[in-house]
Amino acid sequence: MLIARVVGELTATRKHPSHEGRKLLLVQPLNLDGTDRGVAVLAMDAVDAGIGDRVLVATDGFAAITAVGAPALSPIDMAVIGFIDQIDLLPGVS
Repeated sequence: MLIARVVGELTATRKHPSHEGRKLLLVQPLNLDGTDRGVAVLAMDAVDAGIGDRVLVATDGFAAITAVGAPALSPIDMAVIGFIDQIDLLPGVS
């Protein structure tokens, strides 16, 4: 799983039939301190997230497919599955 920020929405004129009617998001993975980590990735939206939202992203294909309710053989490997309101770290954990 990843902590990420939604930075864009993707519009596709052609896509796999199992993706019809589903929103694709461009999400920027984040470090725990909120700084960018790596490059932005695409994820299918399961929670109606929008640009600027901090979200939890499932990076396991089966979890992503299950979260969006897609058929078992859908080509989905990441899905936004929740919103993150706050992150509290234990002392000494970074």
